[in-house]
Amino acid sequence: MAGSSALIIRPMRTSDLDRIQEIERASFTVPWSRNAFYGELADNHFARYIVAQRGDLVVGYAGMWLILDEAHITNIAVHPEARRQHVGETLLRYAMAYARSQGAMRMTLEVRVSNAPAQHLYRKLGFTAKGVRRGYYTDNHEDAIIMWAELGQFDGRINPDEEAGAAAPGDAVPGAGGERSAEDRRGGRRPGDADEI
Repeated sequence: MAGSSALIIRPMRTSDLDRIQEIERASFTVPWSRNAFYGELADNHFARYIVAQRGDLVVGYAGMWLILDEAHITNIAVHPEARRQHVGETLLRYAMAYARSQGAMRMTLEVRVSNAPAQHLYRKLGFTAKGVRRGYYTDNHEDAIIMWAELGQFDGRINPDEEAGAAAPGDAVPGAGGERSAEDRRGGRRPGDADEI
């Protein structure tokens, strides 16, 4: 899967969901359901989801909620065969640049205390630890480190309008939000499972 094809970042489409499910199952002990992703794309007007595509294959994805001047990374994952190729970093840089272009001044995420590689990446991109959520992860009750980054001075070297191009039909993200809790909407996994990158 490594290949030399250029990495393209674009909006997630409902047609990507079969592949997203493969990445989910390979990355998380409690994967989100297809319906959870569909709900994010179709019904959550705060949600923005992107994929990293190499050739014809989606190799990773990231999601966030944009609420007022803050962005919350809900998840980020890369297929095991595409890890350690800067796919996760590219996705996160793009998400940060896009959030900044939409008026977000801060971004937050949660990461497992045991996930040193992800923490290293987040620190590299300006995130700092601000707290701990005890027993946050539903699979093993592991604690999560809450990290924040200020986006006001972020220079992601990515222009969202140039990189992703125009959204194609089926790329819809806006819609009416539901009333269920974030954990319920995702089938047991909470926002911020930004683990496997």
